[in-house]
Amino acid sequence: MDNNIRKCLIVALSIFSLSAISWTAQAEFPDRPIELIVPTPPGGGTDMTGRKLAEAAAEVFGQKVVVVNKPGAAGSIGMSVLTQVKPDGYTLAYVWNAPLTIVPHTMDVPYKTSDLTPITQVTGGTPLIFCVKPDFPANTGQEFVDHVKANPNKYTYGNDGIGATVQLAGERIFQPLGMNLRAVPFGGAGETLKNFLGGHVDIYGGSIPPILGHVKAGKARCILVTTAERSSALPDTSSAGDLGLSDKATELFRGVIGPAGLPADRLAILQKGFAKATHAAVVTTYLKKRGEVPIGSTSDEFKKKILSEYAANASILKGLGLSKN
Repeated sequence: MDNNIRKCLIVALSIFSLSAISWTAQAEFPDRPIELIVPTPPGGGTDMTGRKLAEAAAEVFGQKVVVVNKPGAAGSIGMSVLTQVKPDGYTLAYVWNAPLTIVPHTMDVPYKTSDLTPITQVTGGTPLIFCVKPDFPANTGQEFVDHVKANPNKYTYGNDGIGATVQLAGERIFQPLGMNLRAVPFGGAGETLKNFLGGHVDIYGGSIPPILGHVKAGKARCILVTTAERSSALPDTSSAGDLGLSDKATELFRGVIGPAGLPADRLAILQKGFAKATHAAVVTTYLKKRGEVPIGSTSDEFKKKILSEYAANASILKGLGLSKN
């Protein structure tokens, strides 16, 4: 065989072998369990939907997806843990908007929104909600507004942290209407719910899933959602739009993110897998019953949403006096 031909064959075989090795490595990922950090205590809306997502994702990936709760500081503790892990795709986080688009404006945290790796938006268009005990002297959103205005600083509302999603969403409605309520921060919706049911705060502020069963059991009555439109899960509950404040509406979204430096090939596998899991029947059925919308976006779409909301919140938080700058 001619030496030139032999050299060409050797080069071709080498390229083929390297390609095969690369393809095999990619095809094998993930080859062990994935840890999904949820930066809230167990029992809240993010935790509950995250566990459903993990269940479906385990089927997609053929590996366990293990939820690990790391609550505290409006989600920033769990996020800080994420920034310290090896960017190999085996440790991710399932998070709502506050730690991504609010907390970096209000707290000194060891991460930047722009440094993280968005993977896929899982839910969107979801309202936050304010609920009262059955004997609260108001039945509609407008009656709630009128009663609170007539009793300034009398009532407390639980929320997920100072300057976090619930307080931001609430104050965007309360302040223009002249409502004075006292915000009481907790570690997440699960803790807020316990303190509301225990009588330690007058009003539950949080996501819909944790409170829904208690509403059906007659232990709570929801009176206001923060979106412009009413929620399909609680269609009799007044919306921000009903109060003439569609422009002050706030939605909750949740998604999967990774640390900075996540390899592009693994990002693609994770995005495809978690997006597929988002649309699995076990997830969509669970979300829709609770008035949440399954999304399953691309990584770029999720990144644009995060950065857009981050920019918008900068001016809102400054106006509320909650910005650290």
